Amino acid sequence: MKLWGGRFTKPTNQLVDEYTASITFDQKLAQFDIQGSLAHVKMLAKCEIISQEDSEQIAKGLLVVAEKIANDQVELTEENEDIHMNVEKLLIDEVGPVGGKLHTGRSRNDQVALDMRLYLRDALVTISQLLFDVQQALVKQAEANLDTVLPGYTHLQRAQPVLFAHHMMAYVFMFQRDLERLADSWKRVNKSPLGAGALAGTSFPIDREYVAEQLNFDGITENSLDSVSDRDFVVEFLADASLVIMHLSRLSEELVQWSSAEFNFIELDDAFCTGSSMMPQKKNPDVPELVRGKTGRVFGHLSGMLTTLKGLPLAYNKDMQEDKEGMFDTVETIKGALALFAPMIETMEVKKETMYQAVAKDYSNATDLADYLVGKDIPFREAHAIVGQTVLYSIEQNKYLLDLSLEEFMQFSDQIAEDIYQVLSPKAVVNARNVAGGTAKNRVEDQLKQANALFEQNQAWIEKKIQQIDQLLLTNK
Repeated sequence: MKLWGGRFTKPTNQLVDEYTASITFDQKLAQFDIQGSLAHVKMLAKCEIISQEDSEQIAKGLLVVAEKIANDQVELTEENEDIHMNVEKLLIDEVGPVGGKLHTGRSRNDQVALDMRLYLRDALVTISQLLFDVQQALVKQAEANLDTVLPGYTHLQRAQPVLFAHHMMAYVFMFQRDLERLADSWKRVNKSPLGAGALAGTSFPIDREYVAEQLNFDGITENSLDSVSDRDFVVEFLADASLVIMHLSRLSEELVQWSSAEFNFIELDDAFCTGSSMMPQKKNPDVPELVRGKTGRVFGHLSGMLTTLKGLPLAYNKDMQEDKEGMFDTVETIKGALALFAPMIETMEVKKETMYQAVAKDYSNATDLADYLVGKDIPFREAHAIVGQTVLYSIEQNKYLLDLSLEEFMQFSDQIAEDIYQVLSPKAVVNARNVAGGTAKNRVEDQLKQANALFEQNQAWIEKKIQQIDQLLLTNK
């Protein structure tokens, strides 16, 4: 008989068992389920709901069960439906009927909400650390390429030259926003729902705040109905993760383009590429391509979770069992991508000369010619037209702006002088963007200083949260 089977006269149809069981995926929550149970049973004794002796016996049994699960010494069965019932069954097998007292004052509804919060806050810290590693790899490339000029693009057309370091720093700040979103979500994840019961609380004189303190939560959820039906924290994580992988996908797209023969701006280390089964010359950027490809599944999990929740009445409904697989898969997908990206970025070869030659052979300095004319008191719109005509002439003559003679320049404006060649040189064009956030070398150095200050905050937050989690029993089991 199932642990909840007292009012039933028939065994559950086997197909129902198979269809409704979640143990095949929610076993990922085993460590967190037992963490929560250890805090719960300690509270039951404190509140004199069960004896101290029973509490200690149950706690010892839970630690044995945890060890057996971690070492694959027990079978988790579909018959017992989910991780909660499997753990309870294993506990009763270990310590006898006293194990049945563990479930006093709680429901699987508040129990699973607790487990998911414990799991997710652990994932938040891991993902934050991996994001931080990627940021640091990008900064290393930026610091090594403060004089490397790269063609900048809009509409995938040459626009204006930028420092390669400036381009790397754009992603540093993208990922900083991701880190800040994850850190902000912590305060909504890190509340204990245990004690909400099935939906209305419990008649036992429990101490919810004590359980929250034992598990290093920042507090408790406020309303029992909301506590068991809330999955906003999962949706929020999936949304944050979608932004993370979207940023990774944009960077992946550039790495794929830059490593092609047509660009030849970078070369990824062999350790992060694969070959062709037919074409022996091929070196394929499979890692960034696959990260780009996995973006859709993360977006899909967000859409799926929102769709699951949109029509649900309060409080818990079986539909909410669909909250886990997408969350688990998203966590593993993001962790896997980030773990690869940091060393891949750090080890990639930046082809500085190729980038510089690309900048020297385009018209991306045209805006600077217009700005030069504005400095001669020519209205910008008039300067824009003059430069447009100059570029058209250059194209017709199969020349670039720096190839034109002074006489050719002066066909379009007699205000152009010999100093135009210095103004239009790639490094001068870059360093002319000397505004806060611009691509001038000194401004990129300012961005590096800003990033390093943010990195101190990132590191402090991560270390604090790791310490908060590591104080619990069974961490990383």
